Amino acid sequence: MPTTHATAHAKAGMIARLNHPDYDRWAAQIHRAGGCRQPIHLRGKVEHWDRATGGLLHRYTTRTEPDGVLRVPCKTRRASRCPACAETYRSDTYHLIRAGLIGGKGVPETVTTHPTLFVTLTAPSFGTVHARKDKNGKVLPCHARRNAETCPHGRVMACTERHHTDDPRLGEPLCPDCYDYTGSVLFNALAPLLWKRFADSLRRHLAKLGGLALKDLRHHLTLSFAKVAEYQRRGVVHFHAVIRLDGPTGPAFLPPAWATTDALTQAVHHAARAVSATVPAHGDQPARVLRWGNQLDIRPITLDGDLTEQAVAGYISKYATKAAECVGTLDRRINPLDNLESFNLRDHARRLITTCMHFGALEELAELRLMDWAHMLGFRGHFSTRSRRYSTTLGELRAARERFVHTEEVTHGRLPLFDEDTVLVISEWEYAGKGHSAGDQLLAAALSGTQSGGLHDL
Repeated sequence: MPTTHATAHAKAGMIARLNHPDYDRWAAQIHRAGGCRQPIHLRGKVEHWDRATGGLLHRYTTRTEPDGVLRVPCKTRRASRCPACAETYRSDTYHLIRAGLIGGKGVPETVTTHPTLFVTLTAPSFGTVHARKDKNGKVLPCHARRNAETCPHGRVMACTERHHTDDPRLGEPLCPDCYDYTGSVLFNALAPLLWKRFADSLRRHLAKLGGLALKDLRHHLTLSFAKVAEYQRRGVVHFHAVIRLDGPTGPAFLPPAWATTDALTQAVHHAARAVSATVPAHGDQPARVLRWGNQLDIRPITLDGDLTEQAVAGYISKYATKAAECVGTLDRRINPLDNLESFNLRDHARRLITTCMHFGALEELAELRLMDWAHMLGFRGHFSTRSRRYSTTLGELRAARERFVHTEEVTHGRLPLFDEDTVLVISEWEYAGKGHSAGDQLLAAALSGTQSGGLHDL
């Protein structure tokens, strides 16, 4: 196969990097960035000054680094952008969730005795879509209907195919013209509000079950949770949540005797059905009320049953690094001037995006910011969130990892050891870009083992 100009340019850049005198220093940066695909470039210095004498003890400057910059991980959670950093995020989320179930990371082990549920809140139906169905290990026809009706657009609302797991049609409507694209993007936009109202309703119902006024509940009980949003193939989000009952000050104390698993289950059932969010009238569309879907999954988490703390933590952390890529959309914001026809989008994803762009231009829906979040199909909430007292935080886990790395640097003599009480540290940093050149990208992938075959494929 003939070598293209771009490939030849990449190879030339890679060879130049390999032959450069500071290659080892560059490779060390790549290693410390953990194989990040799009590292952030920083330019600056760090100085250590003796507080007593005013003398300079040590100076680090990026002037001596390859290309005059320090490369640090981008720390994105999106696996589609940087698998290496997303894996770190996934691992941190796993340990955060698991600590809230079995203890550790500042959470007492007695938390295992607290009432805890794994809850899945789904979206309603916005139209019939292609689906993969199986029963006892056997794949069933998608929508096999003997006397299937024909929709107003002339399409028979049936599908007898047994879809493969990778079939791109999964989640796409049998009739795109019948599908409620407006409802889909509006539900995504209002899903964070629905969750907030769900959590508030949980607290109100728990207070009622305990014979308490809502304002007094915090003196007896704390509702702790960690949740993640998952995109279904049809393009709408649903939430997976670990919901736990604690004492008034958090997981160190048991909740009151009346706050049982059954009471929490009852409160979840009530809240999921009670809450709603109203979209105001817009354009030629009347106001509409959106609710959670009819499918509600509530299961207790155990240490030795079918749904263990390890399985739940793994399940939630897996979705913490994903977004709407499974629907076939983009993983970056879309400019209103972008030509969607130039992107490799399937019709379903394109219709969802254009619906966001259309309604995002309406003044009545301005606060939903649909145009800004068209690439997320309307969803603008955080993918992974936790209540304040659930367990540790991602920030604390990152800080612990940074302290460990710093200790290792000092231990191996790569950094001097200073007394923080007697030394003044002055840092100056500025952003200098991100990512790799084409040649550096190939070489970094080979060094980190993220490219199949390594250098032999070049």
